[in-house]
Amino acid sequence: MNKAITDGVQLMPPQFALGLSNWSSGNGTPGSDSYQGAANAAFVAADSDFGGCLELQKTTSLQKLRSMIQTPLIPGCYLQVRARIKVLSGALPSVRIAAWAGASGGGHLGGVVETGAATSLSTYGEVVEISAIIGTGLRGGVDMAWGREAGFAHVGLDLTGPNGGVVRIDDIVVEDVTGVFLRDMISLVDVTDFGAVGDGNTDNTAAFEAADAAAAGRRILIPAGEFYLADTVTLTHPVEVQGTVRMPTNRMLLLTRSFDFPTYAAIFGEEELGFKKAFQALLNNADHESLDLCGRKVRLSGPVDMQAAVPNKTSYATRRVIRNGQLEAASSAAWDTDVMSAQASYSASNSRKLTNVANIANIPVGALVEGAGVGREIYVRDKNIGAQELTLTAPLFDAEGTQVFTFRDFKYMLDFSGFSALSKFGMTEVELQCEGRCSALRLAPAGTVFSLDHCFISRPKDRGITSIGSGCQGMLVDNCQFLSDEEPLDVADRTSIALNVNANDAKLRNNRATKFRHFALLGGQNQTVTGNHFFQGDTIADGIRTAGLILTSTNCASTVSDNYIDNCFVEWTNERDARPDFSSGFSFSALSITDNVFLSGDVAPWFSYIVVKPFGSGHFLNGMTVSGNKFRSINGSIERAERVDTSFADLDFSRTRDVFYEGNTYHNVSAAVANPLRVEHVQGSVARDWTVDTEDLLPFRGQARGVDAIIALGPIEVSGGADRHALPHATLRVGSRRDQVRLTWPEAVRGTVQLMVRVDR
Repeated sequence: MNKAITDGVQLMPPQFALGLSNWSSGNGTPGSDSYQGAANAAFVAADSDFGGCLELQKTTSLQKLRSMIQTPLIPGCYLQVRARIKVLSGALPSVRIAAWAGASGGGHLGGVVETGAATSLSTYGEVVEISAIIGTGLRGGVDMAWGREAGFAHVGLDLTGPNGGVVRIDDIVVEDVTGVFLRDMISLVDVTDFGAVGDGNTDNTAAFEAADAAAAGRRILIPAGEFYLADTVTLTHPVEVQGTVRMPTNRMLLLTRSFDFPTYAAIFGEEELGFKKAFQALLNNADHESLDLCGRKVRLSGPVDMQAAVPNKTSYATRRVIRNGQLEAASSAAWDTDVMSAQASYSASNSRKLTNVANIANIPVGALVEGAGVGREIYVRDKNIGAQELTLTAPLFDAEGTQVFTFRDFKYMLDFSGFSALSKFGMTEVELQCEGRCSALRLAPAGTVFSLDHCFISRPKDRGITSIGSGCQGMLVDNCQFLSDEEPLDVADRTSIALNVNANDAKLRNNRATKFRHFALLGGQNQTVTGNHFFQGDTIADGIRTAGLILTSTNCASTVSDNYIDNCFVEWTNERDARPDFSSGFSFSALSITDNVFLSGDVAPWFSYIVVKPFGSGHFLNGMTVSGNKFRSINGSIERAERVDTSFADLDFSRTRDVFYEGNTYHNVSAAVANPLRVEHVQGSVARDWTVDTEDLLPFRGQARGVDAIIALGPIEVSGGADRHALPHATLRVGSRRDQVRLTWPEAVRGTVQLMVRVDR
């Protein structure tokens, strides 16, 4: 590469034949003495070795020769200065290439090397060639590295040693030798050419920015070495990495054209730090919406506090995605669960607070709360150390008074709980390999539309996705796999949960979950659970089963459809009600369970697929649809597909309303319940009052609260055989369990009738 040709830059100093006024005995700067008319200098027109040349007698201890013309020095360009010289007579001096360093502003650039290596001249008449290289970067072979502040040079040479010798000097040559240092100058801009020093200490912020400004579409090379950046740097060109970068946690490297995990891992020299810095850039740059892991695996030595990785953000609400890779938990004590106990008080009048909490400073936000009267998946959402108060994600159903609570702080691979709110954040095609050492994701206390799509959460120790507040509002979990670490264990021994939701409008669609204690616990309302396959069985004969799906809002307004619910059940509770006895409201209402496949095997006969569990008295069904489901038990039959868990209370069946329970199929299920229920009654002896038994076939063993129709199947006869065409009237809620209907005829008759009996009004 020759700058004189490619860029129109004149590098060569003037020939001696053009006049010695162009050559200085000083620094070559304006006003310095020239050799024009000097007694010790003359132009020789026809030297046998050089042709035209300068003859110079050494008269001072340092005899300088400098061009009066400036030779430009461009960042990224390296210049070789060459001279040929011979001694004619007198004392034999030493010679070296030298130059005066000019700053880009015009003054002298101090503090830099301005001479090359000296060569001793030992033989008269012998032509000796000397050279030195000047450049902006400190590279091997560069004699004078002046940094990016250099703008020009007055090139020449020095004679040192004894005085009196007479030498002849050929025209000095300046050549662009940049190609010697850069493999492909067309495509690479090296940060060291702009003053960067890879010593791990020098602040290279300005050098990196200068290289980016000069790149003009080319790649930026970070060569071998450790380059310290004290401040945030944005590089708008592609980056090629050989060395590493070190910078403070609160400073960012924003790579707008090379934004992917492998580049950050290479630049920061390790995968975990590279992941954190890439995430930091993701939330601080508008030029990209996703962080591509490029199929790479990131080994994490401990929980990643995602907010601590981005110290300048406490909340975020612009769509961002992490995609296409794996995160793996390495063996480390950092994953161990912290368990602590503390005495605290609870009052239903302040239903989301624990007060007078002992040792509150040591209880972390995000810890699971356990104690008497505490429902499942209740977490610490916030704390006020001064007031000794903990804020909980939901009320407690029976914890009035003072007791000792246990707090478990699970450790998560990616922990977003440090953000006050995080919205529209997602992960796509990422596998979180927990290795049975840790949990996977802890969400922020607030935020909307966290999404997980085509992801794997593999072998979480305790939890897959944990919501500690309302950061699950509108959460989308689609096409994901939740693979339990507890698959070899019997159902009773499992403790892990795939996910929980506290807020409204979650969508769980087309996921698969294997052998957790629970697949999902859903608080809030308006949830959609569709197309999932979750299974939780074991090989124990007549074994117990746990809930696969738990709904904790009475008026849940939710849909459970088209799922494959295998060896587990849907449980509907009000365990998050501080006053669980019914007083007002809609009670258990607005739930639709349709078109699911329910399957079980090796279960106890009392197992059921749909369980309603009131935690207080007075509750009732007030709007429920169960239709199109396929209930099947293998390796033994079960009694019912649905039941009420009366551990705390039963339902008030005298208030059942709007239950549609029809179109389901039953195999190896004794009670094929329906509402309305078609009942055929045969009265073999004449009687005025017929008692029609629903035979426990009303949903949840409810009461007979209505009759839609009565039709005679054949003649209605008196004892003599004569037909009667009168209609009976019906008395509802007959019998000890009030599940029978009494038909009263005008006279004693016999025959067969079919009734449509309802459990609701």
